[in-house]
Amino acid sequence: METSPHGIWPILYAFFTADDRLDRALMRRQVEICVAGGGHGLAVLGLATEVAKLSPAERRNVVEWAAEDLAGRLPLAVTIFGATPEEQVEAARHAAANGAAWVILQPPRIPGMAEPALLDFFSRVIERLPVPAAIQNAPELIGLGLSPTGIAELARRCANFTLLKGEGPATLIARVVEETAGKLAVFNGRGGLELPDNLRAGCAGLIPAPDSFEVQVAIYHAMRRGDAAEAERLYAHILPSIVFVMQSVEHLVCYGKRLVAARMGVTVHDRAPGLLPNAFGEAAVRRFAAVLGPYPG
Repeated sequence: METSPHGIWPILYAFFTADDRLDRALMRRQVEICVAGGGHGLAVLGLATEVAKLSPAERRNVVEWAAEDLAGRLPLAVTIFGATPEEQVEAARHAAANGAAWVILQPPRIPGMAEPALLDFFSRVIERLPVPAAIQNAPELIGLGLSPTGIAELARRCANFTLLKGEGPATLIARVVEETAGKLAVFNGRGGLELPDNLRAGCAGLIPAPDSFEVQVAIYHAMRRGDAAEAERLYAHILPSIVFVMQSVEHLVCYGKRLVAARMGVTVHDRAPGLLPNAFGEAAVRRFAAVLGPYPG
């Protein structure tokens, strides 16, 4: 039996009510969909969850609600947002106290932070954590990250750094896997782009938004049993929708969330600031939702 995290861990969108509060019912419904669809775990508070738009109290709510709704049925990973090591340690300890199996540290939003300083920042956080730690390495999305060599150095420094949430092409992920010599369980994101090749490159799994996650679960299992032809067939089925939503983080939050909402049969209320949809984009969402159909269960 595998003990290290693996598989498809969908990460929740932040759904809001018409009066701009977190929508408790839709946050719960996403959890139920992810459990019913065969997710191997659940993640919260990443870029798809619009973590930078949430107050500290709202971030705590998301963690507590997810833990409550999962009730131990799936393991939980929590992305950690904070400008200082102290803020990140506090948030990570809150996540651990609510049952998080591991945490994913985002870089602090400090423009121009050099790699040695970022290595020191992550090291100061990781050494104080009660659960295994990953980092979210997404320099193209967040504007700050580590090189593959820097990731390997962090793994040498911190025994508790055992996972990675990457955000990059499969060729780069393959290099990270090689440079870290199997020390990390490497996950990619990017909505599921290059899913079969990410698994070929040595990824333990992916952390996509829930848009088409249940098909990605089937792809993962097909690859694991050696049925690459079936995996590629399923991947071709969902690839157009992945490409559509993954044009940018803003595009993902606007249209990826609407794709999930269309599959659930609910309405999206946006929290500013952010990209608002146009008629063409909304028509595309309806088309992709018709292809994917309602969520199972």
